[in-house]
Amino acid sequence: MKKNKFYVLFGGIGLILGSIFLIASDHIDSPAVAGNTVDIADFYAFEGSDPNNTVFVATMQGPLIPGAVTENAIFSEDVMVEFNIDNTGDFVEDLVIQAIRRDSIMYFFGPSVVAAENAGLQSQVYVDDFAGQVEVSKVDETLTASGNGMTFFAGPRRDAFFFDFNQYNQVVSGAVAPVGFLPAGEASDFFVNLNVMAVVVEVPNSLLGDAPPHVAGTVGVNGLPNAYNVWVTTKRKQ
Repeated sequence: MKKNKFYVLFGGIGLILGSIFLIASDHIDSPAVAGNTVDIADFYAFEGSDPNNTVFVATMQGPLIPGAVTENAIFSEDVMVEFNIDNTGDFVEDLVIQAIRRDSIMYFFGPSVVAAENAGLQSQVYVDDFAGQVEVSKVDETLTASGNGMTFFAGPRRDAFFFDFNQYNQVVSGAVAPVGFLPAGEASDFFVNLNVMAVVVEVPNSLLGDAPPHVAGTVGVNGLPNAYNVWVTTKRKQ
């Protein structure tokens, strides 16, 4: 694979990664990215079943009805999914994990050290840091692969985001105010039968370096654990 330059089309929301489950949602986007292969829906980061590992999940192109996934929703060969990790606390990526599709395979690179001049809008594929590959799953498959201590997945998944979108529309239109959102037991999950395309990588923390102090500072008797700052971007080849 030759080196190609990629430029940011859409950036995910920055998050603090600790020992808790975190999520950022962005199912509604501008026309430039909405509904296409650079459109990020959610970003998740959480501790793996092995507490020494961290799992990164990027979901895209949602919401999709299940029957549309295999026909219309594919990972573009011109789009790179990039997980950005800040392990120094300056909110600039120090490491990246990259995922790019070729034919029916998703290839992963990293974690790679990012040179200061490459931080931000422009990226190159770190071909020398090849980590592993996995066949892209179909709707009725869950194909995973491992390499260099990491585990990989790419393919359609049920959308895990819970949101009462119909009630939200009522609230913003003023039709329901001031009642607001319904209790959890009465809310209707708009995404319950919808899908997204997901890229997942589980990484040993030993490959991510030491995490910086938590940005919230010391809270409580024991304080907060050190935590990586992590976010996801999609980048299109130019």
